[in-house]
Amino acid sequence: MSETIPAPAPGLRRVTGKETRRASGIAFFAWTVAVYDFILFGTLLPRIEESFGWTTSHALLVSTLVSVGTAVVVLLVGPLVDKLGRRKGMIISVAGTAASSAATAATVGAASLIGVRAISGLGLAEQSVNATYLNELYELTEDEKIKKRRGFVYSMVQTGWPAGALLAAGFVAIITAVFGVDSWRVAFLLATIPAVIVALMCRTLKESPQFQAQHSVKQLRKAGKNEEADALSSSTATIEQTAAPFKRIFTGKHLRNTVVFSFAWLFNWFAIQTFSVLGTTVLEKGKDIDASSTLILVVLSNLVAVAGYLAHGWAGDRFGRRPTIAVGWTLSGVFFASMLLGPSSQIFVLVTYMLGLFFLLGPYAAILFFQAECFDTDCRATGSAFIGAMSQPGAIIAGFILTGLTAASVGYSTAALAVGAVGAVLSAGIVLFAKPVDDDTPSIPSTTAVGVRS
Repeated sequence: MSETIPAPAPGLRRVTGKETRRASGIAFFAWTVAVYDFILFGTLLPRIEESFGWTTSHALLVSTLVSVGTAVVVLLVGPLVDKLGRRKGMIISVAGTAASSAATAATVGAASLIGVRAISGLGLAEQSVNATYLNELYELTEDEKIKKRRGFVYSMVQTGWPAGALLAAGFVAIITAVFGVDSWRVAFLLATIPAVIVALMCRTLKESPQFQAQHSVKQLRKAGKNEEADALSSSTATIEQTAAPFKRIFTGKHLRNTVVFSFAWLFNWFAIQTFSVLGTTVLEKGKDIDASSTLILVVLSNLVAVAGYLAHGWAGDRFGRRPTIAVGWTLSGVFFASMLLGPSSQIFVLVTYMLGLFFLLGPYAAILFFQAECFDTDCRATGSAFIGAMSQPGAIIAGFILTGLTAASVGYSTAALAVGAVGAVLSAGIVLFAKPVDDDTPSIPSTTAVGVRS
């Protein structure tokens, strides 16, 4: 009697509403602790500068070199997640955040600080990992409300950026008051605790159905069970990997968006580095706001930034992600320029800084989901991570320009205007060249295919 071949699965497993909501919640906490560690470094840079006796230009150079190491680590994460899976990618990225915080507390100078802060690239890559993972879950969820408003739901996850920044600013205010100038070591050491807790939470996640199907097809091929692999591939609409992920994102239908999004991120991070990562520095050095008032301004501004994510997530579903991103980043450049060129009144600075962050950070809720939609399953994490990694060359270039301008005695306000505000507007223009996909409209695409994009 001939061997009976098991019937192929009728399709990808459906994702329950409970699983979708739980995964979204864990992704929010994972991104929050990653941002907390990342922003903690920028927020505490003036204190680290004082502790080691550096000049402002030297501190900015250290920050720039940290970005170099971070970029290398972020680039490695995408292929790793496409190989090992989205669940393991979530665990690795958050565990990397914990390691980054702990190691930073033990640094003894510029060289060691630059070395250990490169590990923060694992945490920074978490946003591309969760965008990849949640994009695949939302595509197959049984919760129709989430499926129809997936951009808005994902924007809730992305509010982890201002939430993390808020935690960092508030925590710094408390720790500085208690422990003094070297409090930055205590702050980083304590930051490991929430990161470890969230890493353990990530272990309870389920792998995405799309990656499970792709992995199963690959394993069947390795075992020589080609008929079963063909049946599973057909029933799940799995696109099998035919080239290395890095090669895939630079060929065919993926090339245009890889290039466009990469340059958009690069220039937008001129603004992110200037006004968010180094927000305390630009307020203290550029607008002569004292340190205690600066932390208050950062806290209030990030509260408004939370609304920015939700607003842009909703607008992306309603009007399309591409125009939402472009309009938001243009307005952020206008408001930051107004802040820098206008009076140093705390009320004026607060209002313009809040609106600047609202329109600078909010569009990331749309762009992260947009770019994840543009890649097939086999290279989705690589594409999204590579684009996200372009943030670091942007931070590096911005850092070098800021360092050069301040060393040449150009006012920090003028330097921030030339780098941050201009960068935001340039990125808005570049993103308009991205090629729309079906999900860049309010309509909801078919959920039966894995990685099939028009």
